[in-house]
Amino acid sequence: MTDKIEETNVKRKVRIEFYKPDDFKQVYAIGAVGGHSPYDFRIGFYNDTPKTFVERTDLQVIQRRIETEIILSPLAAMELTRWLNQHIKEYENVYGPIAKPPMLQANREAKSMKDSSEIQGYI
Repeated sequence: MTDKIEETNVKRKVRIEFYKPDDFKQVYAIGAVGGHSPYDFRIGFYNDTPKTFVERTDLQVIQRRIETEIILSPLAAMELTRWLNQHIKEYENVYGPIAKPPMLQANREAKSMKDSSEIQGYI
């Protein structure tokens, strides 16, 4: 005598609850820098602080402070890209195209398009 295993298509509902711990903090960033390995993607979010001119009067020093870094699996990075693209399209549908300041556009065009390790802030 053999036992038959009855297969049923049971649909389970999943409820996700978001929780913010007491030490949760939000960080505003003007740019990001990062890269990837075969195993993960790393994105460091930063803010810039212009410093006073140093010994040379033609040299402006900007302190770039990494505020936080996230590490994503390749799948999570791909899903983040999809999510960001969707929300950018929705934003632009409501508010119009996101315009880059002329200074940023000129700097971006001057850089090699091969270098995508940094999302520019003020520079």
